[in-house]
Amino acid sequence: MRIMIVAALLTLPLHLSDGLPAAAADTSRKTFELDTRGGRIEGTPLVQTDRGIELLSRDGRIFTIATDDARRLKPLPSPFETYPTAVLRNHLQDELGRSFRVVGSGHYLVALPLGVRTNWAERFEELYRSFSLYFSVRGFPLKEPPFPFIAIVWPNQESYLRAARAEGSNVGPSVVGHYSPVSNRIMLYDMSAGQGGVEELRETNATLIHEATHQVAFNTGVHQRFGQSPRWLVEGLGMMFEAPGVSNSRAHRRREDRINRDRLSYFQKRVAPTHKPDRLQELVSSDRLFASDPLGAYAEAWALSFYLVETEPRKYCEYLALTARHPPFRAYTPAERLADFTSVFGDNFRMHDARMMRFIADLR
Repeated sequence: MRIMIVAALLTLPLHLSDGLPAAAADTSRKTFELDTRGGRIEGTPLVQTDRGIELLSRDGRIFTIATDDARRLKPLPSPFETYPTAVLRNHLQDELGRSFRVVGSGHYLVALPLGVRTNWAERFEELYRSFSLYFSVRGFPLKEPPFPFIAIVWPNQESYLRAARAEGSNVGPSVVGHYSPVSNRIMLYDMSAGQGGVEELRETNATLIHEATHQVAFNTGVHQRFGQSPRWLVEGLGMMFEAPGVSNSRAHRRREDRINRDRLSYFQKRVAPTHKPDRLQELVSSDRLFASDPLGAYAEAWALSFYLVETEPRKYCEYLALTARHPPFRAYTPAERLADFTSVFGDNFRMHDARMMRFIADLR
């Protein structure tokens, strides 16, 4: 039976500074050594309040340390920078043990179970190249990613769920993989187990593309990693890249190839018949639909994203840049989300809804 929700984006919690300005963020990016009850961490402070500190470590992870757990914060003479790739590779190998091998390819370090022969690292690297091309031709300049991208492929669902929950990620049995802005890692499991049928391979590949899209977007300036981004925008981009005409546009050049068939089918059959204009405004201004109607919200997030990028690509990129500039470690209120959207696309949601529904209805 096909798993309908194949991926989960785990968003950054605003533990210490929800509603507070990021006034203590260190723009000079100095390196500090922080002693905690759990050990020593090297990194740079992002936010510091009387309740604790958010520390960006040299491997790209964000640690939230409460004041009671922080024992000593010592400045180091060197500026903040990531660990060298060779050091990160060794750290990852030590973390996972001898049942994994760590392979590298360009921007990626991928940990694979021994015996898995799929060239996952190169598949991730191909996605990165496609992502860069996609935004380059639309005039959106990407930032150079500050850290090597890390992905961990677990051998089965049980080991994946156990590892996800150990890192604090609340994922359910219908989830195949996720990207977490907190750890800055992708974790997924190989549904095909290195073999498997066509459907399992398709699911694994879709998850790989979806989560790799999240990871690249949050590290190249498309989304704001240290804060909140509208979920419809984040998920809509991930679902667009699942289509071969987006993730591999060199080989698939027709507009039909850019359509996410699963999301189109669900939207046309389940969402469109009862759709009302105020639903579109709700999707733009908050994430509530993802809790009350997750499958419908995913389908509509894809529909709105695909409609905008196909009909108004420059405005779509302008809106992406606007949301990415939202101040880090601050809530993104419904009023702010609505104001940002309407400043680019206008405030006539009945017109937006009518045009989107007509566009989606004509897709085949």
